[in-house]
Amino acid sequence: MPRLFTGFEIPPDLSFELSLMRGGISGARWIDAENYHVTLRFIGDVDHAMARDISSSLDLIRRDRCEIRIDGLASFGGDKPRAIVARVQPTAPLVDLQAEQERLMRRLGLPPEPRKFTPHVTLARLRSTGALEVADYLGMRGLFHTRTFTPQRFVLYSARDSVGGGPYVVEAAYQLG
Repeated sequence: MPRLFTGFEIPPDLSFELSLMRGGISGARWIDAENYHVTLRFIGDVDHAMARDISSSLDLIRRDRCEIRIDGLASFGGDKPRAIVARVQPTAPLVDLQAEQERLMRRLGLPPEPRKFTPHVTLARLRSTGALEVADYLGMRGLFHTRTFTPQRFVLYSARDSVGGGPYVVEAAYQLG
């Protein structure tokens, strides 16, 4: 059974720039730059028939391109940090695209995504890293310059069953604009 999700690929120059943020914090498992992405909808493990239905449904989406703006670094998990991320501004076109994908997945009978959509690029997954150490790390990298890009497409990724972080494979691509 494939484990699927949709997202935007990160351009190589921006992936390189984000990869320069690696290091300087204990308990971090850094994501390889070629696996950076902005998740739109986590789908999870599905059988091959459902994977085909998902791919066909996503092909019906007709949306204009939307600008993706990365505007700094943050962490997820509060007092028990679990990830370091690059924040993505949740613009109306981005949120609308994600909501359309959510509706399509629900029409196919998949359960709703339980987490609120918070667009981001995961840079590292954390294990046993204290909140103060994460705050220090983020404070030292506070001058991360805002970057934008405009994806030409979104993709359907597959992932191996693991603790996350890739490798991810593009199974299908859907043009925007």
